[in-house]
Amino acid sequence: MPPAWIGFFSFLLGLCTGSFLNVCIHRLPRGMSLVAPPSHCPACGARLGPLDLIPVLSYLFLRGRCRHCRGVISPRYPLVELLTGFGFLLITREYGFHLYTAGLLVLFSVLVVASFIDLDHRIIPDRLTLFALAAGVLLAALRGADFFRDGLLGAALGGGILLLVALLSRGGMGGGDVKLAFALGWYLGWQEILVALFLAFLLGAVVGGLWALGTGRTLKTAIPFGPFLSSGAMLAALAGDKLISWYLNL
Repeated sequence: MPPAWIGFFSFLLGLCTGSFLNVCIHRLPRGMSLVAPPSHCPACGARLGPLDLIPVLSYLFLRGRCRHCRGVISPRYPLVELLTGFGFLLITREYGFHLYTAGLLVLFSVLVVASFIDLDHRIIPDRLTLFALAAGVLLAALRGADFFRDGLLGAALGGGILLLVALLSRGGMGGGDVKLAFALGWYLGWQEILVALFLAFLLGAVVGGLWALGTGRTLKTAIPFGPFLSSGAMLAALAGDKLISWYLNL
């Protein structure tokens, strides 16, 4: 386990990264630049100052309202920041200071953005997937030939399985999910991508069934798969080896 200060630093880094991810979630599906214009209130357009941009604390200090127009700020903003902070902390505690850790931090950030965009707009932007793919291929190459071959096989399996599901379901699985699974394979390898897909389908079935019971709708109603795929991928990254060992020991 890494020293406590590394965990504390990773949590703070995650909070700050989460603030930027909120910008990505809002702007990417709208085709907006991520750097211009500067951060502003979506209600009144007032530019936000440094005291308005402190992760989580600004939201609490302002009581969830804009300093200028008193418009309500969505609680999603501190939620994303806290989610990213704890995600960074868990990844760092599991892997310590390592090249693979940096890759997983990038992947986790991408998956947070992809999940919330998919929930809001039912899409996973190609710009996001291509960035994850490029980073995943680079990470696999830097880790060596064996990891590169494992990543290539993982990408083929992940993308191929979801492509087959998309073809058989005739539109039940989106192309964005297929592309994301292909990118995920480069990070996870062929064994863990199988674990990730199994967990994603399991989570999707359970949550989808509960949602259908709660709303009175049928199981045929489409729900975004991106959040389940993202959750399965991170569970596989953090505990995939343990789950595989447990299954084999059965």
